[in-house]
Amino acid sequence: MSRQRFRSIRSAYLLHPIDVMSNLWLIVSIGEWREPALAHMRKSGAGSMKILVAQADMLARGMLETMLTRWGHEVVLAETGTQALARLKEQGGPGLAILERNLAGIGGLEICQQIRDRIESSHIYIIFVLDQDSGQGVMEAIQAGADDFLSRPLDADEIMLRLRVAKRILELQEELKRAQDAIRYQTTHDPLTGLANRTEVIATVGREMSRMRREKFPLGVILAGIDGLKGINDAYGHTAGDAVLRETVRRIRTVVRPYDTLGRYTGEEFLVVVPGCDLKAAVTQADRLRAAVAQGGMDISEWGKFSGTHDGKLQVTLSLGAAEGRPDMEPGALLRDVEAALKRAKQAGHNRVEPAAQPGKRKN
Repeated sequence: MSRQRFRSIRSAYLLHPIDVMSNLWLIVSIGEWREPALAHMRKSGAGSMKILVAQADMLARGMLETMLTRWGHEVVLAETGTQALARLKEQGGPGLAILERNLAGIGGLEICQQIRDRIESSHIYIIFVLDQDSGQGVMEAIQAGADDFLSRPLDADEIMLRLRVAKRILELQEELKRAQDAIRYQTTHDPLTGLANRTEVIATVGREMSRMRREKFPLGVILAGIDGLKGINDAYGHTAGDAVLRETVRRIRTVVRPYDTLGRYTGEEFLVVVPGCDLKAAVTQADRLRAAVAQGGMDISEWGKFSGTHDGKLQVTLSLGAAEGRPDMEPGALLRDVEAALKRAKQAGHNRVEPAAQPGKRKN
């Protein structure tokens, strides 16, 4: 321990006297004689964590900070419960907290309860520091949401052990979260194109129609179908057809806005949800999609070698239907309107956009 650090701790003690015997473990455990244990811990790859230390006593905070820092952890200090809760709520905040009951502002038990009441993606591991033989305190801490506890007088070896357990649990929880995210992505996205799948994009239509009614703004939808995809599959194989689908999606992405939703509706059809667009604006946007796909031959050579494709280039076009939602509409009715519009576009000769029929002006 450096002389400067010793003097700062000594000054803190003189200003805020505490029971020296109950904190003697701290003074001894950060002494030079514990270096072999520190070296073993570093060699074993215990790894570092971002740890919040919220202790009312200045000396106890300083001692814990010194110990945890020497063990390779990043330490965030909090003198009051209010400060501790604010640090824990920050984005990228500590993943582990060492709390005690008697903190100014907000007590340690209330901090536990507030953290556990939050719906969040990552778990904050909480270790509660309690007085010796505090059976009731242990029960209250666990009921409030604490994961583990330490009893005073604290022991450095026990702290090291608890931190190892905490790190293992946090790593397992992170692995579980990644697995859940992967499953969620797989159930809502099309594996070939990476777009939202049919179920997800239809759900988006429902959500946007609810928002349209609340906020009273127009909502348009566009249904785009690749012309002659079956013929491409028959002539060049389904691998070529898959390449056409991926390249079509790439071109469509260059036109859609960041807040539009693009999803695969059927095998050869894509649904685009365009918030803020009435029918006229949706037709204009649909024509931009049509032009982006039709412009120049579609080079699919990067996706594989296909015989008879004229150096890997194909002329691919889209037929599109556009429709506008109304407040009295259900999502299914809007989808039927845009499907009918796409059908008319294909019947009229492909590579074109057809608007949905207006109420009272239905087209056959």
